[in-house]
Amino acid sequence: MAEINVTPMVDVMLVLLIIFMVSAPLLTVGVPLDLPQTQAKSLEQDQKPLQLSVDINGKVFINDTEVAINELVPKLKAITDARGGTEERIYMRADKKADYGTVAKVMGLLSGAGFKRLALVTEVEQGS
Repeated sequence: MAEINVTPMVDVMLVLLIIFMVSAPLLTVGVPLDLPQTQAKSLEQDQKPLQLSVDINGKVFINDTEVAINELVPKLKAITDARGGTEERIYMRADKKADYGTVAKVMGLLSGAGFKRLALVTEVEQGS
């Protein structure tokens, strides 16, 4: 008998397909936010940007690491000293349902610490 039995190969492929389907949603990284939508164009950049996020509960994150508000400025200064000092552009992401007072407080802390290049991140508006 000179036929190839493909049943074991199909079984293995189906198992791998199920594993990848289950694990793919778990591979997304970052702070889950519901960003506001605007018609602004996205910016092109060479290096990975420094992101500051405020979630719906008022928690503050530097990239993907949660930080207390009172530790925010020292940690940002430590990160930006190696990259470009207070001239480093910081991308601020805030959930559209986040408390405006928390967002304003974080922006005030950054401004008071000398960070002048703060950019607000939004999503592209759908249906316009």
